[in-house]
Formats: sequence, structure tokens, C-alpha cells
Amino acid sequence: MRDVVEIGLGKTAQRGYHLDDIAIVPSRRTRDVDDVSTDWKLDAYPFRIPCVAHPSDATMSPDSAVALGRLGGLGVLNAEGLWTRYEDPSKILEELGSLDEEADATKRLQEVYSEPIRPELIAERVRAIREGGVTVAVRVSPQHTLALAPVILDAGVDLLVIQGTLVSAEHVSTTDEPLNLKEFIADLDLPVIVGGCTDYKTALHLMRTGAAGVIVGVGADEWSTTDTVLGIRVPMATAIADAAAARRDYLDETGGRYVHLIADGGIQTSGDIAKAIGCGADAVMLGEPLSLAEGAPAGGAWWHSAASHPSLPRGGFCIAGEPDGSLEEILYGPADRPDGQLNLFGGLKRAMAKCGYHDVKEFQKVSLVLDR
Repeated sequence: MRDVVEIGLGKTAQRGYHLDDIAIVPSRRTRDVDDVSTDWKLDAYPFRIPCVAHPSDATMSPDSAVALGRLGGLGVLNAEGLWTRYEDPSKILEELGSLDEEADATKRLQEVYSEPIRPELIAERVRAIREGGVTVAVRVSPQHTLALAPVILDAGVDLLVIQGTLVSAEHVSTTDEPLNLKEFIADLDLPVIVGGCTDYKTALHLMRTGAAGVIVGVGADEWSTTDTVLGIRVPMATAIADAAAARRDYLDETGGRYVHLIADGGIQTSGDIAKAIGCGADAVMLGEPLSLAEGAPAGGAWWHSAASHPSLPRGGFCIAGEPDGSLEEILYGPADRPDGQLNLFGGLKRAMAKCGYHDVKEFQKVSLVLDR
């Protein structure tokens, strides 16, 4: 039974928990770390690590999507980003990467993202990623799915990601033609990932659209302002666990159709990754940690996809600092600091080994404890 708290006469609130509020409890068994697998598979596409890139231009260019794919993760290019608005956005990215504390970064983001999207550039970027020999994934917002999806699909992607701050299976509008996710996905012959969502009911409804994966969370980290702008804050441990409960019920409802959960928010360290999977996630969506890799598109600066919204931006701008290491070092190490921000998936493997689990799906069964 969910803990419900009375916050005033006639108004109650459910208690939720963030990843920082929980810890993993080892079992009676341990396992050699070399016998642990972080392999993950979404539909027909296998990956060495349960890592999906947040589709921010700060982290994802065609080249960096290829680099992440070759290292075993899934890069996701934003179909509404700078790479589909400018023939060569490298000078703009360099400028953004050199902004200082005195700059009005939000205003500059709004300016550079006001350039129209060019459909021919979507096809060109998809082609560049495909030539890199990796799984091709492209993100589009729900608002622009009907307009841009035909271009994206014609370009030949493997996975389509429909992602907004919040996505529902039932969007009501009296002014625009709403996106019917169930009808849209049913007409496709490729896997679709949708989200974010924050609760059991929405997760279950998104699964019923036929989605292969559901993004849980709103991408909230220390630079997200969804809380201050919209009043929405997601306790990620609870959100993941609720979505995992929806998946169990959906498995029973469909006789075995499994939907993957991708946790997006508050994940900065290898311990965060381990706890997210322990709550029931199949993979995590990483943003700022990937922006700190050497050669990141914006030189270490970081902003969310929603940070450039023309009327209601929901994300701060993180000024570029020194890189933490190469992309490979961030993912696989070796680490030369004890803060959990390098060797992210080596840390996950070590946590799985300490608790005696062989693979990611088994590790979802790990015991947890509240320690706050």
C-alpha cells in the first residue's frame, strides 16, 4: 500500500523517493565481475551497455552518435536540433561552448534554435550515422511527429524516439490534430520509444500503444528547471518502480509482451545507474555525463532539449569545464577519481557482481533499502 500523507484538510499526497533516498542491499551470493554481463537488447538491436544518450546537441552529433554506438550504447540524434537546422553547426556549437557566466545563454539558445528545420538535413544526418555502422535512432517531439516522421522514416532509421517533457497516450486538443500514438505506432514496422512519463497509469497506457520502450522521468538533473517552471518534480526511484509495476501488469495482460523502461533523470554516477536498474529500469538515458567527454559537440557545455523552448525554456545552461576523460573512459574507465563519474558501466558491473547477479534483467530483482 502506497504511503499517503495528508498535507492539509481534504488534500493528500503520495510519498515518493528519489534515487538518493535508496541504497542497494547485497544478497548472500557474490559473483566474479568477469562473469557479469551488461548486455541489453531492444527489439532486434543488441547493445553492450544499457546506455541511451539524451538527444541534446550538447552531447549528440552524427559523429558522437556513431562513437557511442561503436562503444556499445545507443546514440539518439535530435531531429529538431542544430544538426537539422544548419548545414554545419560546428561554429555555433563552438560559440555555445565558449559562453561564460556573463552571457545570456538562454536567449542565445532561443536565437540559434529559431532557424527552420530543413528536412533534407535530417536525411543527410541519418545517412551519416548509418554509414558509421551503428544502430540509428532519431528523436522527435510529439508536437512535430506527424510532420517530421515521414522524413525520418524515409531516411531509414532503426528506432524512432518520440520524446517530450511529458507524453501521454491521450492528448486532448481543440486547436491541432492530436497525435494518436496507438494508431501511429500500429502503422510502423520499426520499434518506437516514447516518453517521458512519471506514474503507473501513464506508463501502462503508453505500453498499450505498442511502444517497444517507455522513457520514465522528465530528464531532471541539477540543470533542469521543470520543477521551478511547471512545478513538476519526479522522484525517480518511485517513478521507475511504478512503471515496472505497470510493465508486470502489461505482461500479464498481453501474455508476455515485454516493454523496456529507460530511466531519464537524476542519473550522474555509476551508483545512480545501478539503483535505477535495481528499481526496474532496463537502461538509463545519460545527458550531462556524456557532455564531459573529450570531443563532445559543445566542448563540455550542457543544456537540455527543452532549454531552448521559444516561450517557456525549462533548463539552465551549464558552462563548459575541463573534460572528465574520453568517452570510452567515461563509459568503461579506468577511473582515477572515486566519485563514480568515470567508468560508469564498470561501476554497474561491479555492483551487480557484489550482489551476485549475472545480467541486467536479473539485477532488477535486487533488494533495496531506504537510508534517508
